[in-house]
Amino acid sequence: MIHDTALIATLVGGLVLAFIFGTIASRLKLPPLVGYLLAGIVAGPATPGFVADQGLANQLAEIGVILLMFGVGLHFSLRDLLSVKTIAVPGAIVQMAVATLLGVGLGLALGWTLGGSLVFGASLSVASTVVLLRALQERRMLETERGRIAVGWLIVEDLAMVLALVLLPAFANVMGGDGKQVAVDPLVARFGLGVAGAIALTIAKVVAFIALMLVVGRRVIPWILHHTAHGGSRELFRLAVLAIALGVAFGASYLFGVSFALGAFFAGMIMSESELSHQAAQESLPLRDAFAVLFFVSVGMLFDPKILIDRPLPVLATVLVIVVGKSFAAYVIVRMFRHPPAIALTVAASLAQIGEFSFILADMGVGLKLLPQDGRDLILAGAILSMLLNPIAFFAAQRLKSPKVQQREEKEAEAAAPPHVPAAELPARTALTGHTVLIGFGRVGAIVGQALHEASESLVVIEDGDRAVAHLRAAEIEVIVGNGTREDILAAANISGAKRLILAIPSGFEALQTVAKARAANPGIAVLARCHSDTEFEQLRRLNVDVIIMGEREIARGFIENVLGAAATPATPRAL
Repeated sequence: MIHDTALIATLVGGLVLAFIFGTIASRLKLPPLVGYLLAGIVAGPATPGFVADQGLANQLAEIGVILLMFGVGLHFSLRDLLSVKTIAVPGAIVQMAVATLLGVGLGLALGWTLGGSLVFGASLSVASTVVLLRALQERRMLETERGRIAVGWLIVEDLAMVLALVLLPAFANVMGGDGKQVAVDPLVARFGLGVAGAIALTIAKVVAFIALMLVVGRRVIPWILHHTAHGGSRELFRLAVLAIALGVAFGASYLFGVSFALGAFFAGMIMSESELSHQAAQESLPLRDAFAVLFFVSVGMLFDPKILIDRPLPVLATVLVIVVGKSFAAYVIVRMFRHPPAIALTVAASLAQIGEFSFILADMGVGLKLLPQDGRDLILAGAILSMLLNPIAFFAAQRLKSPKVQQREEKEAEAAAPPHVPAAELPARTALTGHTVLIGFGRVGAIVGQALHEASESLVVIEDGDRAVAHLRAAEIEVIVGNGTREDILAAANISGAKRLILAIPSGFEALQTVAKARAANPGIAVLARCHSDTEFEQLRRLNVDVIIMGEREIARGFIENVLGAAATPATPRAL
């Protein structure tokens, strides 16, 4: 019966195991990602018991990559992408070249051919889309300057890998492999195009896709979204969002040879110009998270733990190339472009791992008889271990920023950073006391903050979105750039000396963490928070939050006041 329901078994088994091991990892104060990878190892062929279908798991994981890149595109604009081209394009190319050379050296030391070593090195040079984006999202860095640089860097790597996958079969015979083992582009085969022709055709296809999206997609995609929204069906609107994301990604791959991830990113970026982009992001979020989890499960299924015992030194060397060599190269490159160490450390930590493109390139290398099977095993081991180490890389990058280093970075950045780059995304402590700390300057926070500012209230805003930060600085409102869940950011806002904390952020999980840390630093502070459900309301009430406002209840309150008068308004919307 299992054979007839392989898709259901893989989907259910992957999600259930991911939940179990993710929960265990969270209880042990480890990132849930660790649990998802362990779930994949348990569901893989290398361990006894339940074995999921690897082929189906990979396809489900690809949907996760598509939805994740689509979500990132929704927060980007073409202007954002072009603003980092001067660092992302040369930086990615040089970093990939350095990592490839390190991999070539390791491959030759292991006795492989030059062709196999080149494939091995190239596989170690490109970062995982899912790991990088999840790391930036968890730390709310996606819309910051360093987040944009990391994503722009990722896009350049994506394009380079598309080109590499096209060129590898053409060069296979020259490098001692068998170019006939892997199918090449039908147009290249039909017209007998050489290497130069294959390169030209690939570039032409990418340019044609981008032009189509900018000229046609910019008009059609927002029109579809608005037309569907005006129909009044939330179900159809959600379906339209998913159809656009998946349809553009598949069409980009099938018609233009562009990766699913790149196609989805451009679909999201075009949709971001619509006024409904925020709602589109919210509608796609649950599926995005679920399928992103399946990506990590599918990666874990590829891993055979025995390689750690059979070949420990080659595995260690592979991990060092990924985590140390590649990251160090990225750090040096970003610093050479005169960006602050804060940005360089973030980019370096973001790239300290490998992922989906590495597997594709390794499989092609084995199919072309260039890369030995051992090489693919080392790439898989390097991917798993680098993903496990990536949270530690971010933690280390953060710990390197001692107060003295922060002060030095701020002074150095003010003198060295280009005008469009924030002087340093490192907080300087406010001089205010007895003030209000407002966390979040989005649609709700902006209204609250502007009102407090106009009322001449002492105010510090904590925000990490570049556009919001620029608006706050232009309005001469003091802002601390960062995430309010971090203790150093709260300390920079002098939470211990503040009289009031207002949480205008929509995330209930972040609000709970922030309240706990704020209360620990200042037990007497008055706290006001928003929530979106009765469960969040109860959780905030247990933390003795002074005022809790639920959007739906406040809307109902407004209706009742308007129809029946203030005396008939129930007193339940607030916890006072």
